[in-house]
Amino acid sequence: MEKREQLYEGKAKKVYATDDPELLIVSYKDDATAFNGQKRGTIVGKGVINNRMSNMLMQMLEKAGIPTHYVEEINERDTIVKKVSIVPLEVIIRNIAAGSFSKRYGVEEGVVFDTPTIEFSYKSDALDDPLMNSYHAIAMKLATPEEIETIKKYAFAVNEQLKAFWKEAGVTLVDFKLEFGRLSDGTIVLADEISPDTCRFWDSETGEKLDKDRFRRDMGGVEDAYAEIMKRLSEHL
Repeated sequence: MEKREQLYEGKAKKVYATDDPELLIVSYKDDATAFNGQKRGTIVGKGVINNRMSNMLMQMLEKAGIPTHYVEEINERDTIVKKVSIVPLEVIIRNIAAGSFSKRYGVEEGVVFDTPTIEFSYKSDALDDPLMNSYHAIAMKLATPEEIETIKKYAFAVNEQLKAFWKEAGVTLVDFKLEFGRLSDGTIVLADEISPDTCRFWDSETGEKLDKDRFRRDMGGVEDAYAEIMKRLSEHL
C-alpha cells in the first residue's frame, strides 16, 4: 500500500490517500501544540511513540469488542486506517479532577470521582472547542441520538479497559480524549489516537505526570515521560 496525495495535516498527524478509497495512511509527527495551538514545540520521538501506543491499545480494544479504525502498522510512524468521516465531537472521560475541569469548576486537582464523567466539546479551532451537551450536538446535526448513545457506550467501555490495563502497569488513568468516526456504511468506530498527547497518565505511586502536561506546563522531562509510559505499555501488553 503506497501513500498518494496528502489529504490533511493536523497538529500531530498527516493523512494520505492510498490506492484503496476505503483506506488511508496516517503519519505521526513530533510537533507538539497546547492551548489550541497557542503554544508550539517539538517532542523528539513523540510521533513514533504515539503511533505505536495507539496501535497497540486499539488492537487491545478491538479484542474487547470496541470497533476502531485501525488496520495495520506500516512502520514506526505510519499506519493504515479505515477511512472515516469524523464526528465533530471531542469526547472526554474523566476519572479524576485535573486540567480544565479543575480550572472550570474550582475542584482541586486529584479529587477522585465516585463514577467517571463524560464531556463533549465541539471540534472547532475557530471557536476554541467549546463544551456542548448531547442536546446541542443533536440540534446541530453533528450526531443522531442513536450515535450519541453508541459513542457514550463505547467511551465508557474504553475507560474500563484502559483503566484496568494501566493500573497493572502502575499508572493511573486520570482522563482522556477520544474521537469517533463513521465508516462509509454509517458504522461508528473509535478513530484518532490514544497516546500521552490525548491522555493524562500519573504514576500510581509518585503521582508523577507521564503525559503532555509536562509540555503544557513547562515541567521539563517531556521526552523521558513519553519514553517511560511507552516502556510500561510494552512491558504489560
